[in-house]
Amino acid sequence: MRVAVVGAGSWGTAVAVLAARAAETTLWARRDDLARAIDGGENTDYLPGFALPEALRCTSDLEEAVAGADVLVMGVPSHGFRSVLREAAPFMRPGIPVVSLSKGIEQDTLQMMTEVVTEETDAPPHRVGVLTGPNLAKEIMAGQPAASVIAVQDQWEAERLQSLFMAPTFRVYTNPDVRGCESAGALKNVMALASGMAHGLGYGDNSKAALITRALAELTRLGVALGGQALTYAGLAGMGDLVATCFSTQSRNRTVGVALGEGEALQSIVDRMQMVAEGVKTTKAVLALAHRNGIEMPIAEMVGGVLDGAEPIKMVTSLMGRAARSEVEGS
Repeated sequence: MRVAVVGAGSWGTAVAVLAARAAETTLWARRDDLARAIDGGENTDYLPGFALPEALRCTSDLEEAVAGADVLVMGVPSHGFRSVLREAAPFMRPGIPVVSLSKGIEQDTLQMMTEVVTEETDAPPHRVGVLTGPNLAKEIMAGQPAASVIAVQDQWEAERLQSLFMAPTFRVYTNPDVRGCESAGALKNVMALASGMAHGLGYGDNSKAALITRALAELTRLGVALGGQALTYAGLAGMGDLVATCFSTQSRNRTVGVALGEGEALQSIVDRMQMVAEGVKTTKAVLALAHRNGIEMPIAEMVGGVLDGAEPIKMVTSLMGRAARSEVEGS
């Protein structure tokens, strides 16, 4: 088996390392200098200090990476996903499975990345899926025990990909609910911004626990309206990823939220960050989907208000002042 991983950020590189244990794997980096560094054994930009296996090859030539591959893994952020995939499509073998690592929503179309894949390539929809879960790249690279979900409709394909990514310290589960797993990954980033704001405002564990619990309720409501299965949001793709992203200091979205809560301007935060915080770009799309489907998402609305310039403390006051509801029936 030959695997192409397109996108040499921290998570794309970590997944390429996992794949390289079981298959011939080539990683694509946009820049020549980064490709050379990775070929030399280290992703100096995104995973400095971690040695990469000699078996992993890296190139900045997209055709070289993709041509002849039996599996295509897309590790490109949502805002650049379609354009890179469109470049790669002419080099793809017909009918190969495509796995997305992106946890975002396309701004203009409000589409998930698997939908973009089926539009831009001839990959069979039942062989297009996602690898998602509470997967912080540095911990994976350090060999700490972790778990993830490979969501593909085709069971045979899911089990083949499960074997590809499975490692002694990386446990992979299968799930046919592609829509649920993918939407959970995108929606939780918005909630991580809110969790970071709570920390930046100095709130304690009671506040954060309440926020995360209600955040799970919000993303489950919208996710089910989008076609996901409710049980999926209680699993690794939902609750697991939400907890990791909301609490970890490695989470880019939480980091942005903390700075917002401390009073820093959004543009200042974005300018100094090397990597993309998907939640910043995803929030408007999430709110648009919520409005389209008639779903109330007060926490996401609060995040959207802050991203538009409102003071976090005022948005929290507004959120807490909402009318009393039933936990199981209200929002």
